Amino acid sequence: MKIDFTKNTDGLVPAIIQDATTKNVLMLGYMNQEALDVTQKTKKVTFFSRSKNRLWTKGEESGNFLHLVTIKNDCDNDALLITVNPEGPTCHTGTDTCWSEENVQDYGFLSTLEDIITSRKEDVENPDSYVASLFKKGINKIAQKVGEEAVETVIEAKDNNDDLFLNESADLLFHYLILLQAKGYKLTNIEKVLIERHN
Repeated sequence: MKIDFTKNTDGLVPAIIQDATTKNVLMLGYMNQEALDVTQKTKKVTFFSRSKNRLWTKGEESGNFLHLVTIKNDCDNDALLITVNPEGPTCHTGTDTCWSEENVQDYGFLSTLEDIITSRKEDVENPDSYVASLFKKGINKIAQKVGEEAVETVIEAKDNNDDLFLNESADLLFHYLILLQAKGYKLTNIEKVLIERHN
């Protein structure tokens, strides 16, 4: 990896810090060659502090270190993307990120769908909601629906109609998300189990 530290007169390049698990951006700092070298050697993210005019390891006072996972340079070789495993909050204000956002995993539309399911679960008397009606019928009915959709997915997997297979797969995943919430869990709980198995 070759970084061009000469593009800026101060010899610094921006370093975007991203959570390796959630993919959320945690903060922005600046590095010179020495800071990059120390980061790679110690596996703890170290910046060049413009206000202190010296190297500064994130967490050296607070204990909230940023443990290095990967470093990538951009196409112009004048910016860094650094993925980390944060130890504690990242921002000096005590928040997870410097944008005051909670550092939680986001699965894109699946997270949106989970939020919709949560709102329907809290509104079980809604006569127009299929999800609310399932929650009202209870765990046995929800589990039964997951079983039915699983069987239908398996049947379609053995045929050659990709459209039917994908639609049944979507039905299965949708009902599984409902079952998870009926049991008091979400995708993050399943992800945690998978990560522990992987480790």
